[in-house]
Amino acid sequence: MKLPQACQRSGLASDRTTATVSPHHIGWGERPGEVSSRTQRARERGSVLVIVLWIAFGLVSIALYFGHSMFFEFRASDNNVAGVEAEQAIEGAARYVSYTLTNLVDAGQMPEIETYEQEEVPLGDSTFWLIGRANSETQSAVPFFGLIDEASKLNLNTATLEMLQALPRMTSQLAAGIIDWRDTNSEATVNGAESEAYQARNPAYSCKNADFESVEELRLVFGADPLILDGEDYNRNGILDANENDADLSPPSDNRDSRLDPGILDYVTVYSGEPNVRTNGSPRISVSGGGQTELPQLLQEKFGQARATEIQQQIQATGGTYGSVLEFYLRTRMKPDELAQIEGDLTVTNATYIPGLINVNTASAAVLACVPGIGPDKASQVVASRQSQGGNLTSMGWVTQALDEASVVQAGPYLTSRCYQFTADIAAVGHHGRGYRRTQFVFDTSEGTPKIVYRRDLSRLGWALGIQARDRMELTQLNQKSR
Repeated sequence: MKLPQACQRSGLASDRTTATVSPHHIGWGERPGEVSSRTQRARERGSVLVIVLWIAFGLVSIALYFGHSMFFEFRASDNNVAGVEAEQAIEGAARYVSYTLTNLVDAGQMPEIETYEQEEVPLGDSTFWLIGRANSETQSAVPFFGLIDEASKLNLNTATLEMLQALPRMTSQLAAGIIDWRDTNSEATVNGAESEAYQARNPAYSCKNADFESVEELRLVFGADPLILDGEDYNRNGILDANENDADLSPPSDNRDSRLDPGILDYVTVYSGEPNVRTNGSPRISVSGGGQTELPQLLQEKFGQARATEIQQQIQATGGTYGSVLEFYLRTRMKPDELAQIEGDLTVTNATYIPGLINVNTASAAVLACVPGIGPDKASQVVASRQSQGGNLTSMGWVTQALDEASVVQAGPYLTSRCYQFTADIAAVGHHGRGYRRTQFVFDTSEGTPKIVYRRDLSRLGWALGIQARDRMELTQLNQKSR
């Protein structure tokens, strides 16, 4: 029996639908074609969503990349600004030092540490320090701040071979090389070197045969190497930093004995010298065979007729010829306070300028050990005697209490109590303690107005202010952020 045609059509439709679409996917009143179209659209929307998500991810990544780039650019720019601030602070500090030296109460004397700023000095958003050297022979982990007296060092252009050999870390080869470098002949000193030795180097150069113009010139001299010149004080700040007490774990090489052993650069100079004039600008009075008229007048002016006569009698009794002002003081039996009044007016030479005298009031034991008549055996007792005097010394009369007569006579020609050249080792940072810079200046006051005769960038040597200064700056920043 055949079904009605309508039923047949319905059955056929049912069969086709069952074969293509699950009954569960067909909504009420939906046609099979509509279901297929909706599925396709859903798939398309899913694909679009994935593409949008990838595009969004890419845009976010690009935004983060540029954000990080801009942040790093900002930090770099900020650090550059801090560096410029530090450089300007150094220039300002140099002008401040020049002002300080211009207004010295006593020309030819070290400025008293209480009369000028030297540590963590604010200047706008910047801060500067004057890295110095302590007078004490004891070592500390804390830097000393202040100006450095160049006359407290051994002058490379005037020191004898024996004096050079007495320096710490010095070798006989380098000492002889220094003599050959500065002399005007071409004959090599024993263990020294002339142009033949320098021509064998790569690149080749000649022996200078003239005075040193800077201490850094030592690096060209035959026999010099960093261990001799720099020692353990890699950053040249006068204190023992962590990397200078760790054996060979980090440069420089050191013996890890918890004691700083500086190189010879810490003890030598080429700038020390003093004008042979009185405080009023006139030539000094010679106490050795001259000044027959000026000296009695000076003594009478300062001490009165009676005391001047006594000193004159001592001069006549001792022959009136002296190798140094210190010997004159010793032979005439003057009092320390008397020498302090006239020492700057006396001399034993007619030269207009006297280079290389060592300031016995500021020199270290290592430098004093190089002086004939003092040597390594007596240097420590001289320093101890100086420290017992207390305060800032303006005369060298106290030396006669620390040394015997023969030693005073021998050492006198090499000593002075005056200084006219000063090193200002200036370190500075910009805002937030960034942009560290360091420049070394040498000021010369021998002509009256201070002038800069040497300038060198030492920033490459790294942080030289000790961990205490860094900790204080970090604490200051934290306090500022917490406000």
